[in-house]
Amino acid sequence: MSSTPPENAESPAETRPAAPPQTPAGSPSEATADPSPVTDPDEHLLVDPSRVRRAPRYRGFFTVGAVVGVLVGVLGGTWLVDLSVANDVAMLKPGVYVSVVTLGTTTFFVLLAGALAIWADRRSVRKLRRTSGRAPGRL
Repeated sequence: MSSTPPENAESPAETRPAAPPQTPAGSPSEATADPSPVTDPDEHLLVDPSRVRRAPRYRGFFTVGAVVGVLVGVLGGTWLVDLSVANDVAMLKPGVYVSVVTLGTTTFFVLLAGALAIWADRRSVRKLRRTSGRAPGRL
C-alpha cells in the first residue's frame, strides 16, 4: 500500500458532479409546480392496500410450536413416567426419558408449525391471485 496517489488518477474536483443549472425566478418550471399540500393522507401511497400480500410471520409460528412442544413433552413425559411407576415398570433414569420425549415432541410441533406457516403463505398467494385477476402461475 503506497501513500502516493497514482499518476493517472483524477483530482477530487474533477470527479464531483456538476451543479444543477439555476433557473430564473419567473421560469415556467416554477409556475407549473403545485404548491398545494396533499389533502388525502393515503394519496401518496405507491402500493394499493387492497393488493398487499398478507404473508405469515414465520418466527411467531416457530416460537409457538416450540413452546407448545416443550409443554406437551414435559407433561406427556412425566405422565408416562408416572404411569410406568404405577404399573411397577422399572426405569433406571426417568429424567432422561422425560428429556427424550420433550425433545421429540418439540421437534414434531416445530415442524408442524412450519408446515402451517407454509400453508398460510400459499393461501395468501392464492388469495392475492384471486383478487388481482392474474393467471395462475408463479408470482
